[in-house]
Amino acid sequence: MTDEAEQYERTPVRKPLVAIVGRPNVGKSALFNRMIGERRAIVEDIAGTTRDRLQGEVEWRNRLFDLIDTGGLAEPTSVAGSGAYMEAIKAQVESAVAAADLLLFVVDSKAGITAADHEVADMLRRAQKTTILVANKADNQRRSDESTEFYELGLDDPQPVSALNGAGVGELLDLISDMLPYLPDADEEQSEAATSLRVAIIGRPNVGKSALTNALLGQERVIVSDIAGTTRDAIDTPFEYDGEAMTLIDTAGIRRPGRVEGSIEHYSVMRAKGAVERADIAIVVFDASVRLRAQDLHIAGIALEEATGLVVCANKWDLIKDIWDFDKFRNSIIRRLRFATWAPVVVISALEKTGLDELMRTVKAIGEERRKRVPTSELNAIIRGALARRPPTIPGKKRLKLLYVTQARTEPPTFVFFVNDADLVSSTYKRYLENAIRRQFGYKGAGLHMVFRSRNEVE
Repeated sequence: MTDEAEQYERTPVRKPLVAIVGRPNVGKSALFNRMIGERRAIVEDIAGTTRDRLQGEVEWRNRLFDLIDTGGLAEPTSVAGSGAYMEAIKAQVESAVAAADLLLFVVDSKAGITAADHEVADMLRRAQKTTILVANKADNQRRSDESTEFYELGLDDPQPVSALNGAGVGELLDLISDMLPYLPDADEEQSEAATSLRVAIIGRPNVGKSALTNALLGQERVIVSDIAGTTRDAIDTPFEYDGEAMTLIDTAGIRRPGRVEGSIEHYSVMRAKGAVERADIAIVVFDASVRLRAQDLHIAGIALEEATGLVVCANKWDLIKDIWDFDKFRNSIIRRLRFATWAPVVVISALEKTGLDELMRTVKAIGEERRKRVPTSELNAIIRGALARRPPTIPGKKRLKLLYVTQARTEPPTFVFFVNDADLVSSTYKRYLENAIRRQFGYKGAGLHMVFRSRNEVE
């Protein structure tokens, strides 16, 4: 049993784990998306599109289980452009198989049985795990009937389904529910998941995002390579640090729009941005050896737009630690973050596993800051004082008047200002009022959402 499987087994209360395996291009990712009910995995008619393990949650008959999509198993020469990854993909699949309670072996009913299917079947028999044979692409009755040829693989009855139109997927989910060993109530698991801190690791390609993810998890959860674009999907992994439940989200590298090549990379970047939207905190990783670039600042801006928590993380310190003074280097980065002076800067080496405790302590502290709520009376006193000290400079006779301000919610901290005319508040003055709140109440590392409502909207 792998270290990862042992770690999963030691979890006292957990959802069952179901892994989807098979050769390339049989529709594993399409089936994964269909079963979790969202387009999380990238689907292309290109073998080798999926590389890392992608995990999602399935609810069926008021029960929950975790579903893992894996890369296609094939010989390196059989998948164009994927030879450099096939051994790593195979290792990822083997880890998923070792940890899983149930396997879905997906074959292509349109293409029929292949030598690669026989090889995968042999591997699964050696694993001695309960397996359901799924004949995908059974988009009509004829293909459904012809799926009987897969009895040749010696894995019981093939279950014909169509990930494209959903045919047979409900019956497959019924079968999975009946075969899994333990299924906790959905309400129980959802209440636990709601408290989990979602942490997205974002940045340009090749800055060490996947290496950081693996270093934090203590396992080779995602494939690490010097080839830009190795990570394609957003990879969610449950994680715990110092008693805090978290979900780490490793993402594809975000390049400038003009440098994005092909539909796969386009969808990878979309998935990365989507990960930020659903994250509580974004760790913006950059390469310390090339300093903080304009694209790094742009990526930090994506997190600011979503009002997530923000940590700026300089990776690969091991490459420059003999050249730079530590404090001088960190201060040089802070000076470049003029638009987010409240964001902490952490210097790490994912390779040498240094600075990781400081990084995760910072993440945990930001999570606490995002849950902070301030008294309305104190908030109004601070804002009225800020207005008196520096009234907004506005041409014409009309002047900004504050009716009141309140904190509408936490996570992210959201402040609603009721004023006579919201159009009188410039972006510069919004930052001034935000800084006034931060000076008094902190919110270190936490993005704030500032909303202004005019008097007529209040009425």
